[in-house]
Amino acid sequence: MTVIDDIAAELDQLAIEVPSWAYGNSGTRFKVFATPGTPRTVHEKIADAGMVNRLTGLAPSVALHIPWDRVDDYGSLAAHAGEHGVRLGTINSNTFQDDDYKFGSLTHSDAAVRNKAIDHMYECIEVMNVTGSRDLKIWLADGSNYPGQADMRSRQDWLQESLRKVYDRLGEDQRLVLEYKFFEPAFYHTDVPDWGTSYAHCLQLGEKALVCLDTGHHAPGTNIEFIVAQLIRLGKLGSFDFNSRFYADDDLIVGAADPFQLFRIMAEVVRGGGLDPANGIALMLDQCHNLEEKIPGQIRSVLNVQEMTARALLIDRPALTKAQESGDVLGANALLMDAFYTDVRPGLAAWRESKGLPADPMAAYRESGYQERINTERQGGRQAGWGA
Repeated sequence: MTVIDDIAAELDQLAIEVPSWAYGNSGTRFKVFATPGTPRTVHEKIADAGMVNRLTGLAPSVALHIPWDRVDDYGSLAAHAGEHGVRLGTINSNTFQDDDYKFGSLTHSDAAVRNKAIDHMYECIEVMNVTGSRDLKIWLADGSNYPGQADMRSRQDWLQESLRKVYDRLGEDQRLVLEYKFFEPAFYHTDVPDWGTSYAHCLQLGEKALVCLDTGHHAPGTNIEFIVAQLIRLGKLGSFDFNSRFYADDDLIVGAADPFQLFRIMAEVVRGGGLDPANGIALMLDQCHNLEEKIPGQIRSVLNVQEMTARALLIDRPALTKAQESGDVLGANALLMDAFYTDVRPGLAAWRESKGLPADPMAAYRESGYQERINTERQGGRQAGWGA
């Protein structure tokens, strides 16, 4: 018996979507470092994602980014994903790398530019129709750098008008998830800077519009787990973008900077029933592996989420509730800390072995020879980076 046995059924529900762009080259504002074995096509990205899922059993789907992952035949791409044991997931739009969007996309003062951005969203929905993807994720770089540069109120009106057109194009089982970010690349004001703005727009749109929470998109000191609890309570948390940060939107491996924060977030996800697929809360990574190897970086990431989820599941909820309601401040805190400090790694290794997975996925990857093989095979062509 291990500490995992009592929570195995709930742990079995954990699924973490990996992003296609995590396998390509990305970097800081100063340099993108190329690495051997980097995918040259979206097909090779999916093959790498399949390797992560085979070793961890935690990553059954791959998010695409349009136009970075644009192909002529998305049905064929979906079949290719199936051959690698994964499926295609969230479709991420991109309205931040075109010159026309210098002053905004869905919030631009020029209706022609707004319509161009809307047409791009329509393209993404067409991809969803072919791939069977449920979610269209929208993150906007829209905003301004200087007071007086733009009319903030008008931009909110244009945003709602644009989102309404996109929302009305969604299929019956499709959703729009609106991501927020408090700053960058706009520095004076961002058009969707916080969960309240995203929530307000989603509430006005309807039940198929939900908020996407990126863990790195908050001001320092923000109580992210409170936002999680509130959005779950309101039925408006659609998805996560998991990563880690020291200063701003660092996009580091999830849990790297503050494992306790990840634990607290997952405690609220568990508390709100967020592991139940019926509640529709998608867990996804959104990271850039600038220095470390990309496939091991994704393996480490999904294992970090699994570990903190296991610890969150170990919280003695009846005892915690009793302590909270009786005003036992230190007792309540101790119950939370006992779960956090529980070493679940041996139990998770046994859980993996019971599923026919390697007890140590990181070691299994090193011993697989996969990295050496792709280093040799992936010669020539253009490496598939985030700006490609």
